[in-house]
Amino acid sequence: MTEISLPEYFTKVNDRLPGEAERVLKALVEEGSMNKEDLSLTARVKRAVLDHVVMQLFALGLVDVSTEGKSKICSLTRLGGDYFQLITAG
Repeated sequence: MTEISLPEYFTKVNDRLPGEAERVLKALVEEGSMNKEDLSLTARVKRAVLDHVVMQLFALGLVDVSTEGKSKICSLTRLGGDYFQLITAG
């Protein structure tokens, strides 16, 4: 097994995520935590696509999803913030 650095890992992750993932992360960086409806509008991602993207980001530990009443609140994790800085820097 070959060891890779965290920046190299993030680069490989970025190559595999859909383009909408960066818009979702950017919306969370700029606006903070929000429910999926607001996130869909802010990130300009269709709701059906958003659910898929959020689950991918959640599985990677980049986004956290919590429940408030009937709403699912999405928020950026610290790792997600680091990831977003890395992919937007290069």
